Amino acid sequence: MDVTVGQPQVAYRETITRAVNDAYTHKKQTGGSGQYAKIEYTIEPNEPGAGFLFESAIVGGSIPKEFVPAVEKGFELSVERGPLAFYPVIDVKVTLTDGGFHAVDSSAIAFEVAAKAAYRQTMPKAGPQLLEPIMKVDVFVPDAHVGDTIGDLNRRRGMIKNQEAGPTAVRVKADVPLSEMFGYIGDLRTMTSGRGQYSMEFSHYAPCPRNVGEKVIADAIARDEARRKK
Repeated sequence: MDVTVGQPQVAYRETITRAVNDAYTHKKQTGGSGQYAKIEYTIEPNEPGAGFLFESAIVGGSIPKEFVPAVEKGFELSVERGPLAFYPVIDVKVTLTDGGFHAVDSSAIAFEVAAKAAYRQTMPKAGPQLLEPIMKVDVFVPDAHVGDTIGDLNRRRGMIKNQEAGPTAVRVKADVPLSEMFGYIGDLRTMTSGRGQYSMEFSHYAPCPRNVGEKVIADAIARDEARRKK
């Protein structure tokens, strides 16, 4: 069978670092009825791990209640694609503060389109930041190889958390970016003459160092351009 082979992919995420108050007006006039939707909103960082949150602070009916869910839908769909490297955006809060509508030309679709365009307009202003997955790594190695093991984890941008001496081996605990762990089992076996072993599980997301993030973003843009050309 045909097999497509590629490099392992890391599930990066994106977030923002500052709050932005902004507004967007969607206005389109065609031969028949037009489209009109105006929204004023705040996009700001949410608590870590809180995900995406939408709130409406509309008072006085500046936007009819039936159109508010369409605004929420527009933003919620948009966060699936971040402004930096097109990875999903996490831990962002959107507050709808005001807006306007037209008695004839406004519709749910118009407000959803306005929200999507507003997202594209504002996210680059909000200090977007690339996040990388950090893994909780447990390594078991003979005592004689602890120094080499710790040195190797440090080269992988790992942060050593703890060491525990056991009857037959030493357990080294560390937080290491997932992108640095590809091929680790082979290197570990080489360092320990086949006696080392490890396990890892997802821990959390953390900001990417600038030099790492720049390469990830450049690679993502190249992949996106290649996909568009197909």
